[in-house]
Amino acid sequence: MAPAAEREWVKLFNGVNLDGWTPKITGHPAGENALNTFRVEDGMIKVSYADYPKFEGQYGHLYSNLVYSHYILRMEYRFEGKMMADAPSYVNLNSGVMYHSQSPLSMGLKQSFPVSLEFQFLADEGKGKRSTANVCTPGTNLEIDGKLVTQHIVESTAPTFPAGEWVKIELEVHGDEQVIHRVNGKEVLHYQKPQLDPEGRIEATKQLYAAGAETPLRFGHIALQAEGQGVWFRNIELKPLDD
Repeated sequence: MAPAAEREWVKLFNGVNLDGWTPKITGHPAGENALNTFRVEDGMIKVSYADYPKFEGQYGHLYSNLVYSHYILRMEYRFEGKMMADAPSYVNLNSGVMYHSQSPLSMGLKQSFPVSLEFQFLADEGKGKRSTANVCTPGTNLEIDGKLVTQHIVESTAPTFPAGEWVKIELEVHGDEQVIHRVNGKEVLHYQKPQLDPEGRIEATKQLYAAGAETPLRFGHIALQAEGQGVWFRNIELKPLDD
C-alpha cells in the first residue's frame, strides 16, 4: 500500500444519488428514507424537513454501507433554514457526522441515536460562543491524556461560525488509538481510546454488549445526522491510513 501522503482521496458521495448509503430514521425501518429526509440536490446531500408536518422525534442518520477504521474523512457543511418547531431547542443549528457507529440494521426501530462518537456541527445562535467540532458520546466514552472521560460533550477550541457559512472539517481516526478534529485546516480537538461505555448507561450499549461487542471501538460506520434542522453536506471524501 502506498504511504498515506501519496494515497488518493476517495469520494464517499457520488453527487448524483445515495448509492453506498443507508438511511435509518427513528420509527421507520432501516433503508426507508422517510418523508424524503435525505435528498440529493445540486450535487449535495441535503437534510430537508419540507415534507414533515411535525418532527415528532424522527431523528435520522444516513450511514455509509462500509465500515472504516483508520482514515481521514473530510467534508463541508452549512446550515439551512430553521429547526422544526416541535424539536427540542438543542437541535437548533446542530448536526454532525457520527463515526465508529453501530450499523443501521442493529438500530432499534424507535432508537434515536446510534451508539457512536460524533463530530458535532454547530452554528451561532446569537447567544455567545458556540464552538463547532465538539465530540459527543452517545453510549461511548473516550480518554484525554490517559484520563477516562465519561461526559457527553467535550468542547473543541474551534470558533463560532455563522449559520449560512460553509465550514470545512476533517476527522482523522486511528482505530481505537487516537482521533483528531480539524476545522478549516486547524486542529481543534485531540483525544484517545474511543470505546463503548462499559456501564451501559443507555440501553443500546447494553444490547451491543449482549451481542458480543468489545469495549474498544476500532471501526464502524460513518453517519450524517438529521435531527430537526436543515443542513447541507458536500465534498465528502475519505483517505485510508495505515492500521
